[in-house]
Amino acid sequence: MKNFLSFVFGGIFSVGLMLSGMANPEKVLNFLDITGQWDPSLAFVMAGAICVAFIPFQYAVRRSDLKTFDGNVIDLPQNNQLDVKLIMGSCLFGIGWGIAGICPAPSFTLIGLGYYQASYFLVAMFIGVWLHRLWTKV
Repeated sequence: MKNFLSFVFGGIFSVGLMLSGMANPEKVLNFLDITGQWDPSLAFVMAGAICVAFIPFQYAVRRSDLKTFDGNVIDLPQNNQLDVKLIMGSCLFGIGWGIAGICPAPSFTLIGLGYYQASYFLVAMFIGVWLHRLWTKV
């Protein structure tokens, strides 16, 4: 049942990505192009997502005994410090997003829509994850 619900909610998320345009690399790149053909519509999508998620996140942060609907404990990160790893990771994510116009979640949506070009992004992302794991073991 848990896998079925994950599949359903993942599907709903994918439909939301498609309807909002966040799965379209051209729309994302136009949003990031503030000196050219800037498209502010994704700012409204992001603002809407923040509004929807704000109250549940505040609730989750304030509770110590937080559990999912099926009783699993939600283990939130306790570190709230800015460090070099966080800043470098954010910069790398932003650079990748700016070059490709694709985030990790929309890349899976694009594969499902038949855009084989997203596979290049996915391969690079998995190589990056693998390199990060090697680097942090040292």
